[in-house]
Amino acid sequence: MSSDFEGYEQDFAVLTAEITSKIARVPRLPPDEKKQMVGHVEKQLEEAKELLEQMDLEVREIPPQSRGMYSNRMRSYKQEMGKLETDFKRSRIAYSDEVRNELLGDDGNSSENQLIKLREERAHLLDNTERLERSSRRLEAGYQIAVETEQIGQEMLENLSHDREKIQRARERLRETDANLGKSSRVLTGMLRRLAELHGRSPAIQ
Repeated sequence: MSSDFEGYEQDFAVLTAEITSKIARVPRLPPDEKKQMVGHVEKQLEEAKELLEQMDLEVREIPPQSRGMYSNRMRSYKQEMGKLETDFKRSRIAYSDEVRNELLGDDGNSSENQLIKLREERAHLLDNTERLERSSRRLEAGYQIAVETEQIGQEMLENLSHDREKIQRARERLRETDANLGKSSRVLTGMLRRLAELHGRSPAIQ
């Protein structure tokens, strides 16, 4: 089952990376290309939501004692999905036709320069945002690995504790068996001695 979850997880990572790249490009595109790109992103966002639903169903099938680390990852993916949707809404209204016309006005050259400058600043901010997001994802992935490692360690300690209890019970049963064998041996020795006495012989058993 975990292999199915990991497969959905990989598909989600690839898909969200594509969505992030396209969202960053939307504000810089001409109106026609922008409209087409928006349609593609909307479709991919729906696909990402479907993947999250599949992953959520897989997590529900995991035994409770192993479900914790998968639930943590799901919360992270849902947060990432929410951020993508927010960024997409912002990108759709950035540099809209109304804003462009207002900036251009009657003085085309001056307003055009302002628009170019704003676009450059916007692109620079998007690049910085993408770098910060990548760093954040790496930190979050490292944290998740640490949490998963801790959980695995706890499970191993629990298994060792159970094994120790089994060994202790086996030792106790072995001691009881040895004690019973000792008692049986003494009883048998006594019986043989009495049998020898009945036949008038001295027992040779020590």
